[in-house]
Amino acid sequence: MKTWKRTSAVAAVAIMASAALAACGDAPEKSADKKSDFLPCILSDAGGFDDKSFNQLSYEGVKDAAKELNSDYKEFESKNENDYAPALDQFVNQGCDAIVTVGFALSAATVESAKANPDIEYILIDDAADNDFDGKKDADNIKPILYDTAQAAFLAGYAAADYTKTGVVGTYGGQPFPTVTIFMDGFKQGVDYYAKEKGKSVKLVGWEGNDKGVFTGGFDANEKATNTAKQILDQNADVILPVGGPIYQGALTAIKDSGKDVAMIGVDADFYETDPTTRDLIFTSILKNMKTSTIEAVVAAGNDKFDPEAYIGTLENDGVGIAPFHNFESKISPDLQGELDTVKAGIIDGSIPVSSYLTK
Repeated sequence: MKTWKRTSAVAAVAIMASAALAACGDAPEKSADKKSDFLPCILSDAGGFDDKSFNQLSYEGVKDAAKELNSDYKEFESKNENDYAPALDQFVNQGCDAIVTVGFALSAATVESAKANPDIEYILIDDAADNDFDGKKDADNIKPILYDTAQAAFLAGYAAADYTKTGVVGTYGGQPFPTVTIFMDGFKQGVDYYAKEKGKSVKLVGWEGNDKGVFTGGFDANEKATNTAKQILDQNADVILPVGGPIYQGALTAIKDSGKDVAMIGVDADFYETDPTTRDLIFTSILKNMKTSTIEAVVAAGNDKFDPEAYIGTLENDGVGIAPFHNFESKISPDLQGELDTVKAGIIDGSIPVSSYLTK
């Protein structure tokens, strides 16, 4: 019995010493495992988080940022514009520390909420938070995240002009917001640049510039989206660029109904990856690196390093770009990729100017 007691006492001392060492040596690991009380929240526009486009990318960015910060997050998927203000009020009442709002349609509601809650940090995707159009942000606690997609769309326009067999390419949008028409502007400039450089005639239908173009009037994948795409295809376009989240689904239907050999260009995300049903038709996609920029903004806020200055994604900082040609790789000119690399370098160094509402 005495031996057992002595052994037990020694073991007890060893356990206490081990516990003391663990308290010192393992403290950082335990601290790292501790749940953060920082709470990021994200509000979609009416397109929803499964739009295969900018809502989805931003949502994935918030989820990954929350994982990196070891925090929870909250989400609200809007059904229509009437959801925006109430959802933001709900986020405020739930104690959100950073609120991500996705899309230009949420700009006014975001500004109003930000002004009423200066201690909350807001991250507005795809809008400058300048509802007064005076060139200044309307609330100091908003970080606008913007993308000069005209630069990437220029490359897509150049590629489409090189690929077309009919000599006609087309585009249409949801509504004539700057973040929609910026794609169409860049696409037109790329088509025009190709035609001038190559001395070839390539016609663009659906967009003349200066807000003159074809639009569905919304961002739903409805009959209007299909009929609008058919309108473009009926003008002999064999490459089509739908700009406006889910409206591309109308183009898919129109292409299949036409029985023609038509290639489609995606926007925001690489549609080949986000929507496998497009793989036989997707030529390339005009990319916004929204997921990465959202992660960076949310993580900075979670680490008390929130920077309210606007971020603008460009070709130079990899904020925008175009996706691979995937199944069309064997169908494009063998010289096209090299030419695109040269054009991209020219856009970056300024020798090939690309104008957009962000550069005016």
